[in-house]
Amino acid sequence: MKRYEVLQVPGGSALFQRVFTRLGCNGRPPRFRVEFYPYSSLVLTIRRREEAMYVRFSDLLQRAPLPVLEGGAALLLSRVYRRKAPRDVVEPYLEYARSHKTRNRISRMRSGRVRVRQSDPQGRHFDLSKLFDELNLKYFDGALQRPRIGWSVRSWRRQFGCYDPGPNQILLNRRMDRPGVPACAVEYVLFHEMLHVKHPTRRSGCSLVSHSREFREEEKRFVGFERARRALDRLTR
Repeated sequence: MKRYEVLQVPGGSALFQRVFTRLGCNGRPPRFRVEFYPYSSLVLTIRRREEAMYVRFSDLLQRAPLPVLEGGAALLLSRVYRRKAPRDVVEPYLEYARSHKTRNRISRMRSGRVRVRQSDPQGRHFDLSKLFDELNLKYFDGALQRPRIGWSVRSWRRQFGCYDPGPNQILLNRRMDRPGVPACAVEYVLFHEMLHVKHPTRRSGCSLVSHSREFREEEKRFVGFERARRALDRLTR
């Protein structure tokens, strides 16, 4: 397995001291130890140990401008000290995180760092490989490139499926692979995730859009759309 290096953030302690003062946090500033850490996404963490604060920034931020790092620091400290971070301080970080360039870097990075669990598309009652091929031919003219596909290792409580562009993988909730679940419900969830493959998350202004107008219009083309939605509603009760 490839090993990734943990690096100290140059001037990280002084940066957090400045932001601590700027936010008007109560008490004496702790000692800060700030690292770039090889997370599999854009993650910021902070934890206290006695008189010190240990901070980890995703190493995606190594080349980020100073205001972006200060914005990330403000978000972390405002959470710990329950202070409202000024919008102008956190906005550079939020803009950086939302940018199309950053999202692309995250996807490329996840493809190399995320360990993909092998999941068999053949369930006890539904074969996702077969369903994918049928839906691909019916709704996408057979042109959709097939990602990794399978059932979740454990049952999920709140979601029926997900598409992760990093490892390029569709997983469906194992809860649906059982008798009594209508085939149209499974097909609809798989079709929905296939639409995410076709319509990647994109930026619109300051927001990220996963379900665009085009996505929603195309989703309603699914034969039995309303019947499938009602079946999924019953599964959540």
